[in-house]
Amino acid sequence: MKYSLKKNKFGFIQVKPTPSVQALDKFYKKNFYSINYKNFNNSELKEQIKDKKFYNYKWKRIFDNFKFLKKDLGNKKVLDIGCGWGQCLLYLKKNGFDCYGLDPSDKAIKYCKNKGLKAEISNLEKLDIFGNIKFDFIIMNNVLEHLRDPVSIIKKVKFFLKKKGILFIEVPNDFNLFQLSGKTVNKIKKNWWVSPPAHLNYFSHDTLDFFLRKSGFKILKKDSSFPFEMFLLFGDNYVSNKILGKECHKKRVNFEQNLLRNKNEKILNLFYEKMAEINLGRTAIVYAKIK
Repeated sequence: MKYSLKKNKFGFIQVKPTPSVQALDKFYKKNFYSINYKNFNNSELKEQIKDKKFYNYKWKRIFDNFKFLKKDLGNKKVLDIGCGWGQCLLYLKKNGFDCYGLDPSDKAIKYCKNKGLKAEISNLEKLDIFGNIKFDFIIMNNVLEHLRDPVSIIKKVKFFLKKKGILFIEVPNDFNLFQLSGKTVNKIKKNWWVSPPAHLNYFSHDTLDFFLRKSGFKILKKDSSFPFEMFLLFGDNYVSNKILGKECHKKRVNFEQNLLRNKNEKILNLFYEKMAEINLGRTAIVYAKIK
């Protein structure tokens, strides 16, 4: 199927025509968690385990910000929409959270249940799988870009989030300056980050902020992640060379881990926060609450 890109009233870009619910369900259940998927994005469990230190910094960052924004964390309920293999939930569970997760992948959910998590198979648009439980925290880690209708889902999220609850969202920061400049410098013809039916929506820090504010949320904190496209500006064309991409990832991991080992976590965190201020970084991250 041929797709086009169209900017909506919230400013973020959407794929048109929108794939059917049935087509997306089939895609995620059969393809997305397979290492053979052409746009595979390291969702496979063994990849996360292999990069455990890299991911643990991410999970710790989420936990620390939850703790900072909501002082009392005793027995707090958290829902991870699109929980995958439950690695974030397992980290939060060790820190006292009451953890719930939903995901389209039956293999991932089976794994989560075997680890003692409250997890159920569900597409990313059906949020009442646990009834009408209200949550203190809701996580949407690389989820919004996959949804057919992010606007309606955010309305549902508001229903399941407690009045003083915290919403965490992370999405790819696409069409950013480093990305576009890297494409030009390396004479790459296609926008490689545009990948329907996996990604149907394309955000930036600014458009994610605007979308959430217009949807009735107050932004508490903005964050980002390593500006991976910077490697393209160094001359490392990982788009055309997948082996080079793996080497670039190792350098990113080394960058973070060397700072952490030298007790510079605060500086690393601040670096990513400043990236968010200028609309850079590989991902756009927000922590928000209902107005």
